[in-house]
Amino acid sequence: MKKRSENFLDYIPKRNALYKWEINQKKHVEVAVINRGFYNRIAQLIFRKPKISKIELDDFGSFVWQEMDGKKTIYEIGINVKQKFGKKAEPLYERLSEYIRTLRNNQFIVYENKK
Repeated sequence: MKKRSENFLDYIPKRNALYKWEINQKKHVEVAVINRGFYNRIAQLIFRKPKISKIELDDFGSFVWQEMDGKKTIYEIGINVKQKFGKKAEPLYERLSEYIRTLRNNQFIVYENKK
């Protein structure tokens, strides 16, 4: 019997609860990242770097971030992105997949239905 391969579009992304976020005045999402670790501490002391960095997402990223509620699949999020942005979102699933993989690699999101 053939093993069924996983489809990336069936994954259900969910925002990582370790990262706080808010909507700024420009209606963009800002994700707060705490700068931890030895080198970050040195940079905070010597170069007066902030303890918490805020990462501002663009229109596309902010919309996708808010759509990742732990219930919608990547395919369903893509449909909503297409409805909101139309042709500006093309190539839709390539762009969306790369964006979600980047968020996952940086541990900003987790997959609800993947071990």
